[in-house]
Amino acid sequence: MIKNVVSALLLDTAFYTEVAENRSLMGQAVVVVGAANLFAGMGAAFATESSVLAGALLGVATGYAGWLVWSGVALLIGVRVFGGDSDYPEMLRVIGFAYAPLAIGIVPWLGFVGAAWALFAAVIAIRASMEFSTKRAIATTALGWAVWLGTAVLLNGILGWDFMVSLPF
Repeated sequence: MIKNVVSALLLDTAFYTEVAENRSLMGQAVVVVGAANLFAGMGAAFATESSVLAGALLGVATGYAGWLVWSGVALLIGVRVFGGDSDYPEMLRVIGFAYAPLAIGIVPWLGFVGAAWALFAAVIAIRASMEFSTKRAIATTALGWAVWLGTAVLLNGILGWDFMVSLPF
């Protein structure tokens, strides 16, 4: 699994093509999403002097929710708008591994670097999954991420969540 995470971090196109084709890598993708968001949530808590446990829990919860939403939206956009060829489990796998760079967010204030890196990884992942051009992969990634971000902001507003909140743990 470590070798696969390193390949994901190195933006290895052949690796992302393998992930798209290999259904047995779903479990690893699930672990990557959880671990990367656990570390990112902890780093956000360190940076804001919030509860590390709360940051970790919120990171994992929002990470999994974001992964499910972003993968679904990217699939719809990629297939219906840009004529790609993929399915939901395949999109979950490739985007799941693209989440790996978020783990560097454990270092306070490096979350932005990890997020930008993850977006680059997602372009490569979506291109491999959909089997279409880089331009279409960039558009699919950007639109899917924008919908995910909008959903997160909307939910935070409706539910009154504050990512900087310290829970009583």
